[in-house]
Amino acid sequence: MYLPRSLISHLYQQLIRTNHSQSPPVLILVSLEPDALCACRILTALFRRDYIPHKIQPVSGYNDLATAGEQLVQPMKLQLGGSGGVVVCLGVGGMVDVSTVLGLDNVSDGEDPSGGIQVWLIDARRPWNLGNVFAGRPEDALQTIDANARSKAPDVVDGRIQSSYKPGQGGIIVYDDGDIDEEMATERDAFLALLKMPELEDEGGILDDSDGASETAHSVDGERQSKKRKSWSIREDEEDEDGGNRRPRQRRRSNSSNSDDVSPARSPRHQRRGSHSSTDSPTPSQPPRSSPPPSAQPTSPRRLRRRLLRLRRKHEAVLHKYYSLGSTYSEPISSLLYSLAEDLGREDNNLLWQAIVGVSSLELYGRSMTGVGISTSLDAGGSAGWGGQRGERIRQVLRDEVRRLNPPDPKERNGEWTRGESYGVIPCHGLSPTDTSIQLSPEPRFLLIRHWSLYESMLHSPYLAAKLHIWSDIGRKRLHKLLAKMGVSLSQCKQSYTHMDMELKRGLRQSLLKYAPMYGLDGLVPPPASAGRGKEGWGFVRSWGWKACLSAIDVGVIVGAILEVGKSGIHTDATGKPYDRHDPKREIVDEDGNLENQAWVARFWEAYDALGNIEALKAALPTALHLHRAILRTGTSLIEKRQIRHLRAFRMAVVKEGPDVQLFTHPAALTKLALWVGEAIAEQERDQRGTVGKGGKGMPLVLAGLNEKRGVYVVVGTGGGGGVIDVAAREKRRQRVEEKARRKEERRLERERKRGERREREGSAAGEDEEDESEEEDEEDDSDDDGDEDPLTEKGYGRNRFGSAFQEVVDETNARVRIDSFEHCVVEVKKEDLSGFLESLSMKTVVG
Repeated sequence: MYLPRSLISHLYQQLIRTNHSQSPPVLILVSLEPDALCACRILTALFRRDYIPHKIQPVSGYNDLATAGEQLVQPMKLQLGGSGGVVVCLGVGGMVDVSTVLGLDNVSDGEDPSGGIQVWLIDARRPWNLGNVFAGRPEDALQTIDANARSKAPDVVDGRIQSSYKPGQGGIIVYDDGDIDEEMATERDAFLALLKMPELEDEGGILDDSDGASETAHSVDGERQSKKRKSWSIREDEEDEDGGNRRPRQRRRSNSSNSDDVSPARSPRHQRRGSHSSTDSPTPSQPPRSSPPPSAQPTSPRRLRRRLLRLRRKHEAVLHKYYSLGSTYSEPISSLLYSLAEDLGREDNNLLWQAIVGVSSLELYGRSMTGVGISTSLDAGGSAGWGGQRGERIRQVLRDEVRRLNPPDPKERNGEWTRGESYGVIPCHGLSPTDTSIQLSPEPRFLLIRHWSLYESMLHSPYLAAKLHIWSDIGRKRLHKLLAKMGVSLSQCKQSYTHMDMELKRGLRQSLLKYAPMYGLDGLVPPPASAGRGKEGWGFVRSWGWKACLSAIDVGVIVGAILEVGKSGIHTDATGKPYDRHDPKREIVDEDGNLENQAWVARFWEAYDALGNIEALKAALPTALHLHRAILRTGTSLIEKRQIRHLRAFRMAVVKEGPDVQLFTHPAALTKLALWVGEAIAEQERDQRGTVGKGGKGMPLVLAGLNEKRGVYVVVGTGGGGGVIDVAAREKRRQRVEEKARRKEERRLERERKRGERREREGSAAGEDEEDESEEEDEEDDSDDDGDEDPLTEKGYGRNRFGSAFQEVVDETNARVRIDSFEHCVVEVKKEDLSGFLESLSMKTVVG
């Protein structure tokens, strides 16, 4: 089921009404990323205000999620003596079957599979697992509907929750940010049609929802789940037993291209749900069952079988296409949770700041509407952002909220000038010891400028590094010339920015606007505010009195560094001692990564506390500076030593030596390095050829980092980018598709009319052959329509498909691969198997 955006507060208000002193605490499962962390703080603030007990459980991957399901979720089931309750998944589980991973489907016949547990699924990753979206309702609730209730309006229609929905029914509920209602009508119709379609034997016989078919589907699901959670040792032990049918551990089987996975009727639970949904909420979009005219003979079994098979293949093709488009990101969940607070009337500066930090953090990890990758488009300036026009609309809403909740003080005549909203000065302190306001600021695309020198901030900026080729001596000279044209000497710009001459700081933005375009830095600073564009590209700054003044990007950088490196920045082994990679006696420990995951979870609490404590944020600043110095050093080394190889489908590099190799064993830190290197390569291509390769999509990059403690490589694949999605072009495409569908429907009706006339004249003897021929003509029309699409506006163009490519390589090779990250473009490969893995990967399509 899914909760539409217009009813975003519906479930929360019901939770408030049903909450009492004996209610079980709400369990919050949170992924280890800044956006989910900010969303968690927003949600827990709402829970505290409404006196709702809750418990936070951070999860680092699918292994942790399955463990949390076994130890925390399943004991809540009514069948096991629990009291039921609510489980909130923030940034986890959107791309897999949550009920299977959490163990909610392990029930006997006749029992409620949800066990009284309601799961709220809030995730920005796409594609959705359609079973969560359209089939998350428990059967027990459907079976208890009496005749009187059936006469009333249904509370769930085609998976969409209505305002009459009541709590206590359990099930999986997806929070929709608007995409499901607006863009997934085709996938919904195909999924629901497959739910109601009977199973077919291999020989072609038509089956009812029999026990035999159910047991077969159940065995497939059980085999799939048992193979998902294999560790390295289990896989090695089973190599001789499984033979050619061996499959490594996987997490996106529900998004696979196989028909068993595409078809939703793959388990007894889904089959029973399909049988009840037809009586509860009829689906207007379900393909009609063909019935012969009164004068015709009854439809033969062979003809019905062929029709059902053709219809099933058609619907499965729709779902397969949806899953194979590639991964992408939608609205940040911190923004979605702030919308919930706003709908409840609970918004304030603290919640607004959490939402701003969560939205701003996405661009640090390259998360956009084309998946994880760089953006090769030229921005107007300021924050690179994500999601094109949609992302800018969300940021504009946040700017409006800042003005509404932080009105200027009429007593402060120079307040506007001091904050920089009139003259573009970057604020570095609050207006008073008690000032905690949020203000707009024309933030340049520098890194931690308030806490570094101007020179270091420009040097370590990923945007400037790529544009000026900072990794080379020529690039450093360009930076020096830019500073000289601006009238800033090297001795001045190497001072701490807060201690620079005030006149230089006041004229910095105007100098950048004047001289940056000479070096191709058009997007370095946001343009001046205007009546037409407003303050597009302007960033957000918050003051903590005279203690500190941080931008939202600064906070995202610091929190990300805590999650990736930890406050100390020192790597330790399993015994807690500092790890020495040059120690000859070192041994491979923590082969399955359990100890490493525990360390990452501990960092979550450090980051969670830092978001609410300015002193903790300031204390973690050295860690953030250390990480970004390492990114510059390692990226420069890879380019200067020509360690980036060009394969058929992507470029690749391996980080296996150097002083900072242990820093990049964390997938998020390795992703930042990959984005730095990828953007540098894109700029080199643009300078040499005048355009970006791969038809404007850019060349994807695969970066592998060696984890010597565990004997594995962490591999991350970043897409080429290719800019952001053009919403206007998508709208034109939608209108074009609707027009084609209308013409196709007219042709179909005309063919049916002619066929009916011919049948009346010639009888029904040749009716079957004629209908089969007409259906084949329909399929040909579909293929003709698909060929007319413009690839630049086609859905899925430029998306990151590394998740699907990794799965295909795992299926075809014997490489020992561990897929555990919620980011499906991240995998772990055994040290000895990396070369074969990359060789097979080079033959796959990695960007849509």
